[in-house]
Amino acid sequence: MDFHRRHLLAGGAALAGGAFLGREARSAIALTAPEGVGLSSAGLAGLDAAMHGLVDAQKLAGVTTLVARHGKVVHFDAYGRRDLDTGAAMQKDTIFRIASMTKPTIGVAMMMLWEQGKWKLSDRLDANIPEFKGLRVRGLNGATAEPRTPQTMAQIMSHTAGFGVSADYAGLNFRDGDLQGMIDKLAKLPLASQPGTDWAYGPAVDIQGYLVQKLSGQPLDVFMAQHLFAPLGMVDTGFWQPAAKASRIARINTYKDGKIVTAPVQGDPTKQPTFLSGSGGLTSTAEDYWRFCQMVGNGGQSGGRRYLKAETVRLMRRSVLRPGVMVDLYGPDQPGLGFGLDFAVIEDPARVPTPQGKDTFYWGGAFGTWFWIDPTNDLIFVGMIQNISGSVPGGGTPNVREVSPRAVYAALTDRAK
Repeated sequence: MDFHRRHLLAGGAALAGGAFLGREARSAIALTAPEGVGLSSAGLAGLDAAMHGLVDAQKLAGVTTLVARHGKVVHFDAYGRRDLDTGAAMQKDTIFRIASMTKPTIGVAMMMLWEQGKWKLSDRLDANIPEFKGLRVRGLNGATAEPRTPQTMAQIMSHTAGFGVSADYAGLNFRDGDLQGMIDKLAKLPLASQPGTDWAYGPAVDIQGYLVQKLSGQPLDVFMAQHLFAPLGMVDTGFWQPAAKASRIARINTYKDGKIVTAPVQGDPTKQPTFLSGSGGLTSTAEDYWRFCQMVGNGGQSGGRRYLKAETVRLMRRSVLRPGVMVDLYGPDQPGLGFGLDFAVIEDPARVPTPQGKDTFYWGGAFGTWFWIDPTNDLIFVGMIQNISGSVPGGGTPNVREVSPRAVYAALTDRAK
């Protein structure tokens, strides 16, 4: 390994582990009076009442919520416990496993490289990943068929490239190796569907993480830290955390007899992983993730620095699904939704169960973390909890993803302000 590469990796380890900037490098968020941006303090107190009530009823261990409008944070609350066993309080700087909320950050990285001309949406996927040349589509009784159309880069950005859902690959143990090992394993398997014909929530963004490495010439953690996290001041975001921050990491919870309890298996977020998962490997805080969302909500700029062009962000939040292809994250189709480039998009607000504005784009994580960016009302929300199956309907976790927007939009008293 040459001197430059050795020091690049060492620097990347510090950045990715969250140690590049100390806590002293960030000043506390200055809260703006809600009434100054068309929200009511009383209404946001209703958000607190709803979230705090779930904690008091032992339905959640703790929760952190943040609301911003017109780029100004008007609400930032942490309540409950980050560790049920020790009683340690939830804090605004508590670190969470954000799971699939990693995906939009990888999408932004991909689009940075797209703006640099490294790839095109119409490119064949196998032009950038030659190992995928000759992939066939699984049929009945073990038969396979030629793809009717080639896989494209736009499809890998939207879960429609023909790969199966994550459960289809559970036995392959991708995380036992590195990203190249995952590509090599996928290259030996048939596709689950014809490219472009089905939305399947599987390895697409792990594949994107591999592409970020290949197209940039940098390890994924280094690219993300140098080009996104560090410049945005996301001082606590990375694929692992330094040991010094271990006490700030929220414990994972589950349910026993309907009450919240600490989960028996926790993992170790301070251990550097071999497999850098673009699909779900990041840890972060509510404040850090708001910084990312606000940059995207600002049309790709923050703090005088431009990360993406405004038209690129608009492209990301425009559905690319073919007619008839539906988002079906939890099994049944989800009407009113489209899917862009690593974001779900509310295309028809009348057909979704929450009151966000048209063109709101969002996603969430398996442990229950959630966010949305509403360009119609220039409003951003970030919420953090930490439960096993925290995003799965019927998994025991209260449906905070419906409770929270109802409370927030009830507080929106002046949409024109």
